[in-house]
Amino acid sequence: MSGGLVALLDDIATMARLAAASVDDVAAAAGRASVKAAGVVVDDAAVTPRYVTGFSAKRELPMIKRIAIGSLRNKIIFILPAALLLSQFAPWLLTPLLMLGGTYLSFEGVEKIWEKVSGHEDEEAETPATLQGPEREDQMVKSAIRTDFILSAEIMVISLNEVAAEGLVSRAVILVVVAIAMTLGVYGVVAIIVKMDDIGLNLAGRQSSFLRKIGRGLVAGMPGLLSSLGAIGTVAMLWVGGHILLVGTNTLGWHPPYGFVHHLEEVVAHATGPFGGFLGWMTNTIASAIIGLVVGSVVVAIMHLVPRKKGQHVQAH
Repeated sequence: MSGGLVALLDDIATMARLAAASVDDVAAAAGRASVKAAGVVVDDAAVTPRYVTGFSAKRELPMIKRIAIGSLRNKIIFILPAALLLSQFAPWLLTPLLMLGGTYLSFEGVEKIWEKVSGHEDEEAETPATLQGPEREDQMVKSAIRTDFILSAEIMVISLNEVAAEGLVSRAVILVVVAIAMTLGVYGVVAIIVKMDDIGLNLAGRQSSFLRKIGRGLVAGMPGLLSSLGAIGTVAMLWVGGHILLVGTNTLGWHPPYGFVHHLEEVVAHATGPFGGFLGWMTNTIASAIIGLVVGSVVVAIMHLVPRKKGQHVQAH
């Protein structure tokens, strides 16, 4: 009797260890996938605050909550099943789809630069002047969720590519973890960002001179923070987009671009001693960003300059 009980307890302990190992494996895989999607996440966090700008302070967090729920619905209900079916029955499509996404990210990054230079920034966040109150809020939330769908698709496909070797159930669990973690992370950060000025104003009214200084600093620093986030998001999109294209061309059989960048990375890493790891990574990152910039510029030229020339040609006739 006691021997059977000991054996049962041993089996339970073994199962518990296996379950713990599985949880650790899922967490590790989700962590790797999340890191690869970091560039898209930064851009998501940088883009979203503008959708709640101009609304009363009491509506900011409810709007962010609605956008976050819409984002999670995008990832789990729509994108996840399609991504899993694709990875199960047509895995060969993953690399071309990733490269298509990388091209889109590169385009988005360069387009942000183009909008900044041409003075057409933030036009997509505008709503008709006739919309007011709840109607305007609904319109902005829907617009934010539409934008999020594209970014969420990129996050999920990039993440899926990192765990493509796992079993179907493992892939599903990992992607659900990534979807929840990314959504909570992004919109938690967004909530903090949009409430920073309110926190600052609250602290600026305190009796402590130290807290008042912090409060004034938060209020004064908000425009710079949002601007910096936008710039970081743009660079991140060029870097991630370019790196996806660089790796994708190598996977599909065109090796020279990847080989050149990898060789350059190794040369820098070996030549810079204790800083070699970081500077080698920076070399790869800069090269990827340049590739993203070049590819994005070509797409922006096609999307913006070619239609304009056609329009001018039609007017001339």
